[in-house]
Amino acid sequence: MHSMKMMSIKHDYGAEMEKEASAMVARRSTSRHDWRRWWWRLLPLACCFVCWVASTAVTVAAAAGVAVTSLPGFDGPLPFSLETGYVEVNESTSVRLFYYFVKSEKDPDVDPLLLWLSGGPGCSSISGLTHEIGPFQFAAKRYYSGGLPEIIYRPETWTKVSNIIFVDSPIGAGFSYAATMEGSKSSDTKTVKQLYIFLRKWLHDHPQFLLSPLYIGGDSYSGIIVPTLALAIDESNDSGDKPILNLMGYVAGNPVTDSQFDEDGKIPCLHGMGLISNELYEHAKETCRGKYSAPGNARCEQSIQAIRNCTKDINMLHVLEPLCEEVWSPRIHNTSATDGMSRLMLESARAADDDIIEFKCRKASYVVLKIWANDKTVRESLGVHKGTVGKWTRCNYDIDYIKDVYSTVEYHLTLMREGYRSLIYSGDHDCGIPFTSTQAWIRFLNLSVVDDWRPWYVAGQVAGFTRSHANNNLIYATVKGAGHTAPEYKPKECLEMFARWISGNTL
Repeated sequence: MHSMKMMSIKHDYGAEMEKEASAMVARRSTSRHDWRRWWWRLLPLACCFVCWVASTAVTVAAAAGVAVTSLPGFDGPLPFSLETGYVEVNESTSVRLFYYFVKSEKDPDVDPLLLWLSGGPGCSSISGLTHEIGPFQFAAKRYYSGGLPEIIYRPETWTKVSNIIFVDSPIGAGFSYAATMEGSKSSDTKTVKQLYIFLRKWLHDHPQFLLSPLYIGGDSYSGIIVPTLALAIDESNDSGDKPILNLMGYVAGNPVTDSQFDEDGKIPCLHGMGLISNELYEHAKETCRGKYSAPGNARCEQSIQAIRNCTKDINMLHVLEPLCEEVWSPRIHNTSATDGMSRLMLESARAADDDIIEFKCRKASYVVLKIWANDKTVRESLGVHKGTVGKWTRCNYDIDYIKDVYSTVEYHLTLMREGYRSLIYSGDHDCGIPFTSTQAWIRFLNLSVVDDWRPWYVAGQVAGFTRSHANNNLIYATVKGAGHTAPEYKPKECLEMFARWISGNTL
C-alpha cells in the first residue's frame, strides 16, 4: 500500500500536554464516538496550551487571515463569522493556498473543525461555500440580466454544527496560486502534502482549534484526496510528529474512489434508473462479465457503445434533470459536445457577463458565481492578492496535474482498522459516480454490518437509506432525489444527515 509521510512543523511539547495528547490519539473507537464527553475535561488544559503556543517562536510563516464582515451583493453585515486568507505551503516555489473559514454558529469553541475540499481536480472550494454546505448562496431568480448578483443567507449550512475551512486546492483552483512554473505543477500526492502543511500552519495561527475534533471532508474527485490526507495525518501522529492533530474521521460525498469500481457501477445505475432495456443490460453483463471499465472483447465493446448511444443525452450527474447546454448564450449553445457528461461540463466561464441567463437548469447559477467572483469589489473584500489570478473559473481543468493515486479503497480499510469514523454518502440519482459503485467498494472491504439497510427520515419523510459497518465507524447513506453532489440538491436533508453523524447519533 502506498505509504505517505508528510512534512511536519515541529514543536517541543510540555510533558503534561504530550502525555494527554498521545493518550487522546490512542483512544480510537470510543473517544471518537464520544468526543463531547472528554472535551470539557480537556478545556482547561487546552487554554494553557493555547497560551503556550502563542508564546512559542515558530520556524515557518504563519497563516495570514483577515476577517470579512460584509460582502458585495449581501444586504447588511454578514450574520456569520467569515475569515479569508492564504497559507504558503511551499516557500521555494511560493505556493499559496486560499481559504475561507467560517466559524460554527452553535459553539465554535466546542464544535468540530471540518476541512472541506471540492472536486475536479481543479474546482474552487467556493462551490461548497455557495452551492452546497456553506452559509450563503445566490438568490433564486428566473433570470439574471446584469449587475452584481445578489447573495443571501443559507439556513441549511453545515456551519450550524461545525467550524469549516474551505480550501482552494490543488494549486490553480480558485484563488490559490504559485509564483513559479514549477510551483504550478501538481498531483494527488503533492496536493495531499500541501494540504497537510496547510493544516499545520493554519492551526498554528489558530491554536484555539488545535484540540477541536478534526474531520477531513469533500466530494467528487476529493474522494481521492480526503482519505489519503486522513491517512497521512494518522501516520504523522503515529510517528510522533508534534503537535498531534486531533483527527476523528472524514466525510466523502459522491466520492471518486477507484476507476474500476467507479466505471463498473455506471451501467447498473443506468439500468436501475430505467434508462436502458433489460435486454441491453443483460447482454452487456454477459459479454463484459460485469467489467465495463476495460472491455475485453468486441461484443462487450459493442454493448457498451449501444448503451452510450442510448444515454448520450442524459444528464449523468442527475438523470432526471435537463442538460445545461440550453442555459448559455447562442454562441455557447452552438458548441459541439460528444455526450451528455461533456455537454453538462461546458465551461460556464465562456458566457459573457452581459448575457441574459435564464435559469432553466440549476447549473446556470455557476455562471452567476463566475460573474460575482470576478467582480473587483468582491475580490477586494475577500482579500485576493492583486495580479495573481486572471479570470476566475469555478473549475480550472487546465491545471498541470498528475493523477498518481489510483485507488483509495485500501486507505478506507486502513482508516477503519485505526478506528476513525467515516460518513460516505451518495445522491441516488447520480450516475456519474453512482451509488452502485460506492456500495460495491464498500462491500469489497468486507466489514461487519451492525445496522443493516434501512430508511432514514427527515420531518417524517424518507430522506434516503443507510447501512452501518464496523462498530458504526463507517456509515453509508443515500440521499433520495439528490444528484452530484448531494447537498446541492437536498440541502435540508444533507444538513440533518451531517448533524446527526457529527454528533455521534444514528441516522
